[in-house]
Amino acid sequence: MAKAEPKVIDLKHYDLVTKPVITEKSTLVSEFNQVVFKVAKDATKPEIKAAIEALFSVKVLSVNTLIQKGKTKRWKGKEYRRSDEKKAIVTLADGDRIDVTTGI
Repeated sequence: MAKAEPKVIDLKHYDLVTKPVITEKSTLVSEFNQVVFKVAKDATKPEIKAAIEALFSVKVLSVNTLIQKGKTKRWKGKEYRRSDEKKAIVTLADGDRIDVTTGI
């Protein structure tokens, strides 16, 4: 019986998935076996899926993405704009889990 080869973790995967989002809303979607991550702006859904599967050794069913537009803020009377962020909502297969409180 042939041994299954472990998935290769490419260094590019660490650049795609920036950090997990830990908010009240993101913990509510964890009931539906979903996890929210901030990702690179140029990351595509297949790239995000491959990166999550390689980094966390889980099976990803689907990836939904959104771009959160940066807010306009004021500091010392001058306006500035925060940069836009891309988020990915990753749905995992039944039985798979990602603990976002621990590091990779």
